[in-house]
Amino acid sequence: MDIQAMRIRVSHVGLCVADLERSLRFYRDGLGFRETERYESGPEVGSALELNDVSHLGVFLERDGTTVELLHFKSPVAIGPSDRRPMNQLGLTHLNFEVDDIDRAKERLIEFGGSIDDSTRVRSAENGYEVLFCTDPDGIRIEFSRYFPPTSPER
Repeated sequence: MDIQAMRIRVSHVGLCVADLERSLRFYRDGLGFRETERYESGPEVGSALELNDVSHLGVFLERDGTTVELLHFKSPVAIGPSDRRPMNQLGLTHLNFEVDDIDRAKERLIEFGGSIDDSTRVRSAENGYEVLFCTDPDGIRIEFSRYFPPTSPER
């Protein structure tokens, strides 16, 4: 079968979180995602997750066609730093959400437990975009982007 004939689409993005309620507050209450499914799994999924003695809760959240799965591990507990990871570290670097108003999105992000680094804000009137990077409560990098009609460069 030709790969072009096969259906491939992104279904969801899974995020391991340290505190499920804190992350629900951030993604659901802060960013406006709605909960669509909640489940609990145990050792039966251990081989798929490549973990022994696993016990975890999962919550699927959806907004505007984007689905995020929050994974909270009771056992084994989440590992790793919860600060911002370098962009040049292999693996998923960030989630991007297109917004109408970066300042309003920034305020909500802070109100619901996120962190902002204003030095990452870039605006290009000539190219018609503005971006700002921030992090969720677990240090997962989120980019807000806004697009608008570009202006002609001054001559």
